[in-house]
Amino acid sequence: MAIRYLPRSSSVRTAALTIVALVLLPTPFAAAAPAEPAPPKPVPAYSSTLLDRPGTHAKPGARAPALPADISALSWLVADARTGEVLAAHNAHRQLPPASTLKSLFALTALPHLDAAASHKVSGSELSGVGDGSSLVGVEAGRSYRVSDLWRGVFLSSGNDAVHVLAKLNGGWQQTVLQMRAKARALGARDTHVVSPDGYDAAGQVSSAFDLAVFGRAGLADPEFARYCATAVARFPHGNWSYPIMNTNRLLTGADGVARYPGLIGIKNGYTSHAGHTLISAAQRGNRTLVVSVMNPQEGGGHAVYEEARSLLDWGFKAAGRVQPVGSLLPQSELSRTAQRPAPTGQDALGLQSDDSDWTAILLVGAGSAILLAGAVVVIRRRAARLYRSSGRQ
Repeated sequence: MAIRYLPRSSSVRTAALTIVALVLLPTPFAAAAPAEPAPPKPVPAYSSTLLDRPGTHAKPGARAPALPADISALSWLVADARTGEVLAAHNAHRQLPPASTLKSLFALTALPHLDAAASHKVSGSELSGVGDGSSLVGVEAGRSYRVSDLWRGVFLSSGNDAVHVLAKLNGGWQQTVLQMRAKARALGARDTHVVSPDGYDAAGQVSSAFDLAVFGRAGLADPEFARYCATAVARFPHGNWSYPIMNTNRLLTGADGVARYPGLIGIKNGYTSHAGHTLISAAQRGNRTLVVSVMNPQEGGGHAVYEEARSLLDWGFKAAGRVQPVGSLLPQSELSRTAQRPAPTGQDALGLQSDDSDWTAILLVGAGSAILLAGAVVVIRRRAARLYRSSGRQ
């Protein structure tokens, strides 16, 4: 059988060289080109200025539950504790006296500076500034207490006596005031002005439902704070014996006829005649944690603050995923950084690791090269056949 040679044609040589170039030279298919950096994420679809306006703010979507109609508080807020997104609020930035909910900011400020295992002998001067009518846990001059016991006195009994001793250990009363003001600013809590770290009524001392929710969210991120605020019952030392103390947050303990809220994590309640009843509460249901702040209900008596917080928590869990956020508890600087993070693209968006991405690129290179090679061979064969027929050979 005779072997037939195809005619030497410049077209054939050109096509052959094309194959080599396609296979050997860099092409869009022969190398995984780096992805273009994604544009910054748009600023979240809520405006921080919306919460600056008085009134109630919510953005319900399809099948969203109606806001509870039994809320009489002068100010309140519901937020997702993980993301900081505000689900709804009423007069969020209205400045009001916070009462003992301000102890949450005191704890955020002083906890990192004090060794919980340390022991301290209390002096009479440390208790001399405790205001008349203050809530007390029973700290006595001349007795020694562990710092952890004093913190339980703060969180459970709302003891102003314990706050005064801890503030002394933290550098003094006025130094603690300055630290608390700085901590509030660092957290983006701009409505708060601290005069008395224990929350005792003082001229010019104010906070807001927004700021209290900020403090509550920050507290949940601190394991020590979270442990203290979730403690329902403990014992407080008194020399050679101790006595029980119970958390004054009725939603946590179920005391005084207030039903305990399922999944409640705690945080802090407060009351003075000037501030009325105030409360920061957090609760967890499934993978979602909500933080709610309520300031000075105008109806329903002394336990109304708990029932209004209950209604807002119930609403928040039902509304999750069905409402658009109306603001954020995150400081503006942190919110800006979050908004500017590049969106995941390509394999990153699918959650693949870098090795998986490399292998994916390699497979794409191989597949692309094979397709190009097969296509080029078909073209050459067709062109060669036409040239062969045109030469008159059969």
